[in-house]
Amino acid sequence: MTDHATTPGPEAHQEIDTSVPHSARIWNYWLGGKDNYPVDKEAGDAYTAVFPGIVTIARSSRAFLRRNITYLVAEAGIRQFLDVGTGLPTADNTHEVAQRIAPESRIVYVDNDPLVIAHARDLLHSTPEGATAFVDADVLDPDRILAAAAGTLDFTRPIALVLSNILGHVADHDQACSIVTRLMGTLPSGSHLSINDGSRGIDPVFEQAQDAYNESGAIPYNLRTVDEITAYFDGLDLMEPGVVSVPLWRPDPASAVPEPVGEHGGLARKP
Repeated sequence: MTDHATTPGPEAHQEIDTSVPHSARIWNYWLGGKDNYPVDKEAGDAYTAVFPGIVTIARSSRAFLRRNITYLVAEAGIRQFLDVGTGLPTADNTHEVAQRIAPESRIVYVDNDPLVIAHARDLLHSTPEGATAFVDADVLDPDRILAAAAGTLDFTRPIALVLSNILGHVADHDQACSIVTRLMGTLPSGSHLSINDGSRGIDPVFEQAQDAYNESGAIPYNLRTVDEITAYFDGLDLMEPGVVSVPLWRPDPASAVPEPVGEHGGLARKP
């Protein structure tokens, strides 16, 4: 697989269903994007009517990812990224952040949402020195992800695995842990794991809004406790400050003092 490559998978010919709201499109709407439909806007507006803070969570999540990638490239020396559950293209995608600092960085994006696939080429504008690729695969199929990613990434060198707001779509927490273990188990020493997901135990209004969304007929997203999110990093060396609410993870010094939100994340290194 080379730059501007897309690997189709079993869902390659799935039609985009515009009659049911989809989390990737709703997330895009909250971030101010254009890649969504009236049904997504309606669901997004219904959510914000109950919990306006979801827009802050969405933007805090994106900022967390940007700070993670910046650290990985500038301080940890990582030049390869496997971004699973990519979502729709928006500002500061993984390859944009990484290649601004190190143009030779190589990135593989993974998603199986038909609308994301339709916009995959927007994620493939690599620098000449680096490479980007897109794999059509489900997070529930880690073996396919690893096999396809090997066409672009060198699995003898450290890789950063990025799982941003995707594991909540795996209903069973033990299965989600198993997926993380399978993916990280193939990566060499010195690889890193970046995870952030919606969390329980911080904001009951957020939990109420998410539970109502899950009952609406849309694809559910399961909030996890902080302990459950922390369990994803078992066997790895967590970087300071550990698993925290995402605005509190190494905030930009020039920014205002951040307030915690109902989303936690962390970054860890494989020994």
